[in-house]
Amino acid sequence: MLNVFTLAQGRLVQAEISQLDALALLQPVWVDLESPTEEEKAWVHQCFGLSIPAGVIDDDLEESARFYEEDNGELHIRSDFLVDADDPAKGSEAQPARNVRVAFILSKNVLFSIHAEDLPVFRLLRLRARRIPALIEDAKDVLLKLYDADAEYSADRLEGIYDGLEKVSASVLTQDVNDQVAGAALTAIAREEDLNGRIRRNVMDTRRALSFMMRSRMLNAEQFEEARQILRDIDSLDSHTAFLFDKINFLMDATVGFININQNKIIKIFSVASVALLPPTLIASVYGMNFEHMPELKWQYGYALAVGLMVCSVAAPFLYFKRKGWLR
Repeated sequence: MLNVFTLAQGRLVQAEISQLDALALLQPVWVDLESPTEEEKAWVHQCFGLSIPAGVIDDDLEESARFYEEDNGELHIRSDFLVDADDPAKGSEAQPARNVRVAFILSKNVLFSIHAEDLPVFRLLRLRARRIPALIEDAKDVLLKLYDADAEYSADRLEGIYDGLEKVSASVLTQDVNDQVAGAALTAIAREEDLNGRIRRNVMDTRRALSFMMRSRMLNAEQFEEARQILRDIDSLDSHTAFLFDKINFLMDATVGFININQNKIIKIFSVASVALLPPTLIASVYGMNFEHMPELKWQYGYALAVGLMVCSVAAPFLYFKRKGWLR
């Protein structure tokens, strides 16, 4: 899909292009290619003289190729953008949280973005740019606003992690934790930990991209100050991610501790039963030897005495364990 954005009266106007003639008539500030076809890449090359490299959004891209400037002045930036988990109500179509690679090429005051799927950060910027006048003045503003929206999106997802961990805390720390509750808690903790780690990776990648833009001296004074403000916002997120890691570790240890307690209760039952059954087993073994002078041979209450001794031998350990509080 090829989306072209132009500036009209200080607002970003979107035009979805389906023909080459329509693209040639526009003077865009931003050209967004979502899963572009070879035909769309050819249109971009014909109209703007830009050749999109093959594998530009591959995940195995070398680190040295993530930020660089061509001899002709083209600026290439590869950044990862966060996408939160889809709604579980979608069923089999739902996908977990992930980082999506986006390739930016700044050429002749036009920003080209190439990515494999639509991103919430891009939708957020399009919505804001249509409603807020003078938000964007050139292609570099588009790139800065995308990183700004990315930092804000990461902050919103961190708030969601806080809410999710609060629910886990309520289920683990305020009620009896059985295996079913513990299993659900571990699943939720693992999901929030994965999202928190992806957010931390995402803000680190955004910080690197902004630092590269500032070092390349491509920004004017106002844009440079805006980039610094975005970096300060990103720095404030680091402390939140670190705190969430600590909270996740605490809840993980607490949940595993409750699981161990439940397992110890089961083992304790078997231990008490095995100890309590040792005396009657001994008595039954002695009476099962059938010596000549055993009471049951000449006394009618011999078997009753043997059974009574076994019952008493079982009751005595249980009474002792109960007095010690080991049966609670």
